[in-house]
Amino acid sequence: MQKFLKLNIFVLLINLVIFYFPAHSEEPKIFIETITKEASKILSSDISKFEKMSGLKVIAKENVDIKGIGLYTLGSHRKNLTDSKKKEYLDLFNKYFLKSFSSRLAEYSDPKINVLSQKKLNEKYTIVSSILLATDKRPEVKIDWRVYTKNKEKPLIRDLIIEGLSLARTQKEEFNSVITSSDNGIEGLFSNLKNFIKN
Repeated sequence: MQKFLKLNIFVLLINLVIFYFPAHSEEPKIFIETITKEASKILSSDISKFEKMSGLKVIAKENVDIKGIGLYTLGSHRKNLTDSKKKEYLDLFNKYFLKSFSSRLAEYSDPKINVLSQKKLNEKYTIVSSILLATDKRPEVKIDWRVYTKNKEKPLIRDLIIEGLSLARTQKEEFNSVITSSDNGIEGLFSNLKNFIKN
């Protein structure tokens, strides 16, 4: 349960996606390059932690497909939800997602990423490969960005694959574990999300 509350995988996702990038048609590789350059600028700016967190929440809402991630991580359990319950879940997931990243913002500083290449999978998805450069505190990390490109005017981040591990898939497995181990089923997940948001 503690692992669930920390939401380590999506905290990493959102902290790596710290940027201010107005929507326009552009190659996914350039899109990610712009993201990583702006990341350093924002994190090193001389503003308060609260201002950084508030600004990054707005940026995340505009550029990360939080709804898509939320539906994916719920998996087949979403088929059992009424429209009103699905709406409630998406609202909870949005708040949960944003709080998780912003509350741990201070743990990350000036991430430097070299964007290497891109591979178009189909009309909807492109994988952009990059390397998170090593520091004294962490080793070099291979990061593949899954960019949703159906709307070329508004590319969105759908997933990160860290050293071969899909963060979205891992979160899906964690949510499923919470639901199946709870006596209240999916309401158990809702309860955990609400508790995290409140605390």
